Amino acid sequence: MDNVIHQSRVLPCSVTQAFACFTQNALLTRWLTADANVSAETGGAYELFWQPDERENNSTIGCKITALCENQLLAFEWKSPVQFKAFANQADPLTHVVVSFAEHTSGSQIHLVHSGWRSSENWLAAYQWQENAWQLGLDNLVKLLEEGQ
Repeated sequence: MDNVIHQSRVLPCSVTQAFACFTQNALLTRWLTADANVSAETGGAYELFWQPDERENNSTIGCKITALCENQLLAFEWKSPVQFKAFANQADPLTHVVVSFAEHTSGSQIHLVHSGWRSSENWLAAYQWQENAWQLGLDNLVKLLEEGQ
């Protein structure tokens, strides 16, 4: 059975704003990445760059949005950082992220599901690294929103 990362958070903002945090370049660079090239449409780019001067490494270069339903669902391909690049970024299919957005009494609820992890030892290391990275990233997003940006 493949490993699946599942994380959820209640965000202190509207669903519209939560969705924007995952689809607008300027907002993505405030909580998740150094640079972003996201085109919010099915088939559009979902490219995040943690080292913009080295765009081929530590990025999701070439990744695409596979599904988008505004303020409800966003799905996109994902690439791993340089230490896992040799196997994870050559995989077919790539790992895949689905984020769902819903109204919540305290703002909005998001669920992030990152699937497609294979079961070998090197994949397990990549999975564990990414699970931790998502946890840190989503915690950053909550903190950013709590501080009113």
